[in-house]
Amino acid sequence: MNDETSSNSYGVAAGELRQFIERYERLESEKKDIADAQKEVMAEAKGRGYDTKVMRKVIALRKRDANDIAEEEAVLDMYKSALGMA
Repeated sequence: MNDETSSNSYGVAAGELRQFIERYERLESEKKDIADAQKEVMAEAKGRGYDTKVMRKVIALRKRDANDIAEEEAVLDMYKSALGMA
């Protein structure tokens, strides 16, 4: 392999690498924009009197399987009962 061929293949790899990095950086920027928008939603909800801590818990629960939630709540109830908290 001569110097020109190795330089060209390096240039292609560098160009491809640059594309991956730039795509990732754009996604990072979009992620920040989305996080800022989510903060705005929560600030608006809080301003309207909603409990954002509870809202975040509801959002997390909505992501989970209903059976997993039911099982966790049953165990929690059992533990609370054992501790005289129920």
